[in-house]
Amino acid sequence: MAAGATPLAPNARSVRNVAFVEGVRTPFGKAGEKGMYAGTRADDLVVNAIRELLRRHPELPPERVDEVAIAATTQIGDQGLTIGRTAALLAGLPKSVPGFALDRMCAGAMTAVTTTASGIGFGAYDIAIAGGVEHMGRHPMGEGVDPNPRIIADKLVDPTALVMGQTAENLHDRFPAITKQRTDAFAARSQEKYAEAVKTGKIGPELVPVATRSKELGWGLATEDEPPRPGTTVEQLAGLKTPFRPHGRITAGNAAGLNDGATAALLADEDTARELGLPIGMRLVGYSFAGVEPEVMGIGPVPATEKLFARTGLSIDDIGLFEINEAFAVQVLAFLDHFGIADDDPRVNQWGGAIACGHPLASSGVRLMTQLSRQFAERPDVRYGLTTMCIGIGMGGTVIWENPAFEGAK
Repeated sequence: MAAGATPLAPNARSVRNVAFVEGVRTPFGKAGEKGMYAGTRADDLVVNAIRELLRRHPELPPERVDEVAIAATTQIGDQGLTIGRTAALLAGLPKSVPGFALDRMCAGAMTAVTTTASGIGFGAYDIAIAGGVEHMGRHPMGEGVDPNPRIIADKLVDPTALVMGQTAENLHDRFPAITKQRTDAFAARSQEKYAEAVKTGKIGPELVPVATRSKELGWGLATEDEPPRPGTTVEQLAGLKTPFRPHGRITAGNAAGLNDGATAALLADEDTARELGLPIGMRLVGYSFAGVEPEVMGIGPVPATEKLFARTGLSIDDIGLFEINEAFAVQVLAFLDHFGIADDDPRVNQWGGAIACGHPLASSGVRLMTQLSRQFAERPDVRYGLTTMCIGIGMGGTVIWENPAFEGAK
C-alpha cells in the first residue's frame, strides 16, 4: 500500500449472501378495454406493490433502501420516465433513494432482481427493491418500436422471431414429440392446480389489493386474478382456434394471455436482514442468462439452466422445486423433456402458472420467485429451487435459490 493511502472498508470487494426477503404482486388483469385495469395507470400498479412491501415491513427504515429497480418492456407513457425512480417517489420513499428502469422483455423483473442482487453481493447496496410492471392494455407489446430493417433484410433472424406465438409454433416443429395434446393437457393441469391453490389459500397472501376505476362501473377493488378459467378441460382446449398458423398447435388455451400487473420484491444482504429483523425467504445461489435463435426463443431456459449448473456445480437432481414461466406450454415441456422430467412432475409449478394466472411480461419473474419462496417455507426437506423463463428475441434466464428452512436429510 502506498504511503498515506486509505485502506478499504472491510466489506469492500467482498461477496455477501443475498436474501430474498419477500415478494408481492397485484392481482393480474386481462388486457384491454374490458379488463379490470383499463382505467388504472401502469405506474400506480407498481407503486401499490412497493407500498405494500413497506407496509408489511415496518422494521425497515425507508431511508435504508439503497436502490429501486423496476422493469417494463414497453417503456413509454405511464411505463416510461425512469419508472424505478418515479415509482419510488410516488410510493413515498425518501428522495434520497435512487431508482432506475430496465428492460429484458419477459425477464425484466428477473433481471431487476439479479442486477440489484449483484450490487448487494458486491457491497454496493444493503437493501434494494426490484420488480416489474406491464400494462399490456395501455401498451401492447411492440408499441412505438421501430425494429431496424436490417434484422430481417440481412437475415439475422427469421421473420417469425418477432411474433412470440409463431416462435412457439416453431418450437413444436423442432420437437415433434411435443404434441398439441400434451400442451393442452399441461394447460388444463395448470388451471386445475391454480384453482386448487387459490381454494387452499396458497395463492392470495402475496396479493396487493388495487383500487380500480371504470367509466361504466365506477370505483372498484381488484383482489384476485382475472385471467384464470377454472374447470377448463382438455376437450374444451382441443377445439380452440390456432391464430398463428392454420391447423397449428398454439391457442389461447395453452399459452399465457395478454395481461396487466405489477410485482415487487425486497432484497437484502443477509447480515443486514438479520440486523433489522427482516425475514429471509430464500438465499440466492446463482443466476445465468443465455441467448438462443430468436425464432425458437422458448428453448432459452435450457441453455441458461445448463450454464448455471456448470457454474454452480449443481445438477437437475439437486433441484427440489421448479417455477417455470408458462409463456407457452410447449416451452415448458421442451425444458422438461430436455432434463428428463415428467409432464406432471409434482415438483413443477405446484400452484399452476402463467397459463392460468397471466403473464404481464416484465413483472412475471418476481411472481415466480415469490411463489418459490412461499413454497420453501412449507418444504424444509427441499434445499434448492429454480426459477426460469424464456425471453423474447431469443434468450432464457434461470436463477437458483437455497431454502433457509432446509433441515437436511432426515
